[in-house]
Amino acid sequence: MLSPGPFGERIARRAFLRGTAGLLGSAALAQLGDGGGGDLERPPRPHFAPRCRRVIFLFQAGAPSQLDLFDPKPALAAIDGQPMPASLTANATVNDQLAGRRLIAAGSPFRFRRCGESDLAISDLLPHTRAIVDRLCVVRSMHTDVLNHDPALTLMQTGHAAAGRPSFGAWASYGLGSANADLPAFTVLVSSGRAFTNPVNARLWGAGFLPGHHQGVELRTAADPVLFLSDPPGIERDVRRQQLAALRTLNEQRQAATGDPAVATRIAAYELAHRMQTSVPELVDLSDEDPATLRLYGAEPGVPSFALNCLLARRLAERGVRFIQLYHKGWDHHAQLPRWIGRLSGQVDRASAALVLDLERRGLLEDTLVVWGGEFGRTPMNQGGQGGDRFGRDHWGRAFTVWLAGGGVRAGTVLGRTDDFGFDVAADPVHVHDLQATILHLLGLRHEDLTYRVHGRAFRLTDVAGRVVPAMLA
Repeated sequence: MLSPGPFGERIARRAFLRGTAGLLGSAALAQLGDGGGGDLERPPRPHFAPRCRRVIFLFQAGAPSQLDLFDPKPALAAIDGQPMPASLTANATVNDQLAGRRLIAAGSPFRFRRCGESDLAISDLLPHTRAIVDRLCVVRSMHTDVLNHDPALTLMQTGHAAAGRPSFGAWASYGLGSANADLPAFTVLVSSGRAFTNPVNARLWGAGFLPGHHQGVELRTAADPVLFLSDPPGIERDVRRQQLAALRTLNEQRQAATGDPAVATRIAAYELAHRMQTSVPELVDLSDEDPATLRLYGAEPGVPSFALNCLLARRLAERGVRFIQLYHKGWDHHAQLPRWIGRLSGQVDRASAALVLDLERRGLLEDTLVVWGGEFGRTPMNQGGQGGDRFGRDHWGRAFTVWLAGGGVRAGTVLGRTDDFGFDVAADPVHVHDLQATILHLLGLRHEDLTYRVHGRAFRLTDVAGRVVPAMLA
């Protein structure tokens, strides 16, 4: 027991600690933020005038082959079936997954054509992308540190190969907040191009150590758009509102007693979910979309697809959602590459181009950044054989391609170059952290200053690396 208080009361130790927990929690909360982004203790805002207000990331999970889509290599085709030049392969390591292998060159079986005023070469697999080539900034010199799907996906989406860090969209939500109080700042849509694919885990759009309300909300294109959003059977909307009001009162009492920021997050989540009961059905109701727009995307209402997700991404962008993440699974082509890359390209090419064109005609492309790419690239060597269903390409982190459009990037340009065989970056390398830093810069955020203090240090999306790439900026 403690000494008597001024009114002669004796306060139990447990009651004393419970009474001061709010003060201690508030002090701890004040230390969590590092002044670089927005949260409960200060309103979110950009560090400087942004080039774009929102991001749509069209992520091709599994790693599409840059050598068959965006990076033509006539010299590689000329030695198809022959050993790769020893001057290149002498540097192959276990980290490349190539040590001890017989490395046979594999030229692309697909034709490339130069198109647009930019005269940029694009594969026959992407005819619709050719139509928007003058709006693209194509980065052919991307490289990454890891070669397995899960850590490479995690690095691209969270800035670190190990699980547990906040996702890209969570950082954007933390730094900038939401522009629509009735929808999440960060939304996710997932589609698949094959029946059996590598998984895309929900932690890729998690909040990590950031407050939970920054995590992504997955939208579905069938059944309930958001799980558990509908009222329970037999519960009227006004009854539900009364339940939420009572729950808020209880949570506020708990927040006052403990100072736990997770309780404040829970309050906000319940309130947002209630508002989403109206905003989400309106979002996914495509009855106001004209038939020409549906044809442009190749989307069919109610039928899950990458095309439908692209159309929904545009509708989310119109409604002020800050970060819209699409995943299309199925790009891991270790074998049967000509068959599957043709099928996957057909699933995404039309809709990706349609999204850029649709944003442009609605006046949204100027302040919307569209990003297209995967977690790494594919080898210039074959895997399994030179032809038929055995032909494929292994993982490759030394060089791959992404493209960006709108949102302040330099349109109609190619950045970076790989060597004649697509083995290594030969000019202007861009690391995953550089891409992340540049996207944050376009959003008006300094990647070095968008930090969150936890476990005794300030963390950021770009970890301890990254640089803004001026050549990507308009």
